[in-house]
Amino acid sequence: MNFLFSGEDEAFRKEVRAFIDAELSPAIMAGEDPYTDEHFEDAMAFRRKLGEKKWIGIGWPEEYGGLGASITAQMVFREEMIYHHAPLDPQAYQLIPALMAHGSDYLKKRFIPGTATQEMFWCVGFSEPDAGSDLAGLRTTATRDGDSFIINGQKLWTTNAHRANWIHILTRTDTQAPKHRGMTYFVLDMNTPGITVEEVPTMVENHRTNQVFFDNVRVPVENIIGEENQGWYVATTTLDSERSGIREVAGASRAFDEIAAAVHSASPGGTRAWDPIVRHKMADLAVQLQVGRMLAYRVGWMQQEGKPPTAESSVTKLFNTELHLRITRTGMEMLGLYAQVMPGSRAVLGSGAVPHDYLRNIPNTIAAGTSEVQRNIIAGRGLGLPRG
Repeated sequence: MNFLFSGEDEAFRKEVRAFIDAELSPAIMAGEDPYTDEHFEDAMAFRRKLGEKKWIGIGWPEEYGGLGASITAQMVFREEMIYHHAPLDPQAYQLIPALMAHGSDYLKKRFIPGTATQEMFWCVGFSEPDAGSDLAGLRTTATRDGDSFIINGQKLWTTNAHRANWIHILTRTDTQAPKHRGMTYFVLDMNTPGITVEEVPTMVENHRTNQVFFDNVRVPVENIIGEENQGWYVATTTLDSERSGIREVAGASRAFDEIAAAVHSASPGGTRAWDPIVRHKMADLAVQLQVGRMLAYRVGWMQQEGKPPTAESSVTKLFNTELHLRITRTGMEMLGLYAQVMPGSRAVLGSGAVPHDYLRNIPNTIAAGTSEVQRNIIAGRGLGLPRG
């Protein structure tokens, strides 16, 4: 079995790295949040340049603004972008596969090119106050009214809802049906009357997380992805794409390299590279990183072969989000009290990346399905075990 990339793929990797070096703001590349007021315009300018190169939709058909590139090229692109903190729109890579598989011709023509050029910036309306891990328990309703549906309810943990101009949202349209049925999936303009966005403060401080309220919000029938009352089956396509794993393993690799640099450095908390305990821990994590990368590549291979990677996506998501947390937790332990210092002259390497990454990666084991949910999917769909 050959685990090496082709010469063409490696040449493309170098091209992507050169583009990042030339176009991405040094502050964002160093790990500063691209969606703060200070950096947001730089982040969007970078994303529009990606759109001009047709790299946002690198794997999408050319007629929709993509390049029709292979799954391998897509993984190379995303791995490099995420490793270097480039501000991609993750929802584009979750929603568009669902549109490709289930959307009408109108939806494909209307939304895929606009996402490819970054005219459209997406957020996702899945989780609710009483429906997070149990997404099928959602209560936000959409009631048919002529050529429209009227949405009422609340969504929670909606990342970048205050920035996004579109949302893809799962609603309940048949309250009498079993909870995995009777749901309908829409795309919705965030400027529609009746939508209110409120910040949800988090440990990481920067404004990323929100709750969104829908008060008699009208959405056209033509904005349904798939069929009415069949939204759960469309949403599984979105979730499989979200859990593909390359994002997590690329972020974990960056965290590992930053911690390795810190223990080698003369900065506060550093100069521990020759401590045998540190060396053994780092060696163990390096092996785990290679495992995580192979799991992510396996998902890409399955997608390329047209095989649905439902259980495999869950394996990859579970392993790599928990690995990322293990890496940052190890960094916090090895670097001592200095690892708690946020950005500033006294922070490790000056960036404060270690504590920030640690805080941010605790919720990553919850978002897109908790680790417990992933284990249930692996047990049921992967191993065929009965429900407990």
